[in-house]
Amino acid sequence: METLNLIQTDSREEQYKSLVPQIKALIADEPDLIANLANISAALKTGLDFYWIGFYLVKNNELVLGPFQGPIACTRIGKGKGVCGSVWEKEQTFIVPDVDQFPGHIACSSASRSEIVIPLMNNGEVMGVLDIDSDKLNDFSEVDEQYLKQILEGLQW
Repeated sequence: METLNLIQTDSREEQYKSLVPQIKALIADEPDLIANLANISAALKTGLDFYWIGFYLVKNNELVLGPFQGPIACTRIGKGKGVCGSVWEKEQTFIVPDVDQFPGHIACSSASRSEIVIPLMNNGEVMGVLDIDSDKLNDFSEVDEQYLKQILEGLQW
């Protein structure tokens, strides 16, 4: 599969319902994690057009920038630092309606207004995070969390 079948709708849930099975099919037979993270980033950017979509992976006790789509980004983030580091530390999803109100937010881009970060878990351990930024305030909800977690369930470590 080299193209996505995109639907035109104002319903983000309907967009996810269309995208999730396509992304799962895209990564199902590919064992390489980096290739899959790259394709997930590209598919989500193409399908939902968020400002920035990418992955940070735990390496040597830091989150290190992995595959992403969007403007250049912070390269390394410490545990407990910013939204991504806090998600790593707390091992839970954060939905941040206004990043300027998040204590210690790391502003990789001043255009980022809201954010969702989901931990990538493997055998009870955080292996990295999926970070999605929007240039709109309050752009994420539990709908995003639900469908993004479905996509991440298909990752092979």
